[in-house]
Amino acid sequence: MKQLGTHLIADAWQSPGDLLNDPERIRRAILDAIEAGGATLIDLCVHQFSPHGVTATATLAESHIAIHTWPEHGYFAADLFFCGAGDPHKAMKVLQSALEAKQVKLTEFTRGFEPGVGILESACEEQYAPRAVETSAARV
Repeated sequence: MKQLGTHLIADAWQSPGDLLNDPERIRRAILDAIEAGGATLIDLCVHQFSPHGVTATATLAESHIAIHTWPEHGYFAADLFFCGAGDPHKAMKVLQSALEAKQVKLTEFTRGFEPGVGILESACEEQYAPRAVETSAARV
């Protein structure tokens, strides 16, 4: 396989609810994770939900980091995809430490393709050939 990146999916439990409900703490944790992972920030969006919970997404030159929190359960889910430079494992360790998760389940995927598989020309011809789509206006 031609590896293009590493994708980590994390489930983390037993984090203090006040940390998981603090958008500034989440923002700082992601910025620190980006630095530790050796990645380059393009954009960061943090949203506080009511009555609780935070979602944050960081667009990176190397791909992305996303985190979603459920303070009422002491749980957060994180998604870290790094292609090219950077180390998502180092970034995840920072998130775990900053948000004080006592238990983490980490699933790792190697992202990429098999040489000769998924070549654009054949994919367009075989898998994505144009076809007619009937609309309600066409039935009249």
